Amino acid sequence: MTEAYVVRVAEDPADLELCFAVRKDVFVAEQGVPEDIEYDAYDPGAVHVLAVRADGVPLGTGRLLHGEAAAAKTDGDPGVGSLGRLAVTKSARGLGVGAALVRGIEDAARARGLAAVDLHAQTHALGFYERLGYEAYGPEFSDADMPHRAMRRAL
Repeated sequence: MTEAYVVRVAEDPADLELCFAVRKDVFVAEQGVPEDIEYDAYDPGAVHVLAVRADGVPLGTGRLLHGEAAAAKTDGDPGVGSLGRLAVTKSARGLGVGAALVRGIEDAARARGLAAVDLHAQTHALGFYERLGYEAYGPEFSDADMPHRAMRRAL
């Protein structure tokens, strides 16, 4: 049985709280990312995307940085957005929520006139992003004490 959910841009404070709750569960509690680096100065200007069940239970989230906020993560290219903080709750993994969130973030990037999306993937997730059309580039690096690779997809 497939669980029904919708993916939407988080446009009100309640949706944003759900996004942050998912990130806390996945990154802080599950992966051990320090809370003081999980939430950052980019959050207020980011486009946050939320996957939620019909009963309001959040299943996943991600964010898009664009403009000046993305420039530091995309080598200064104003036509490239930065996908980040993609998180899916344990109970929702395997339902297609992560792919739906990525596509929702890409739609938000297209709506802002961006030509491509970059991301910094944890190395265990490279295959997931490759299946969605992303290509890795550059060397492996550490972020929050976890190995990552930069990836990009043209829109």
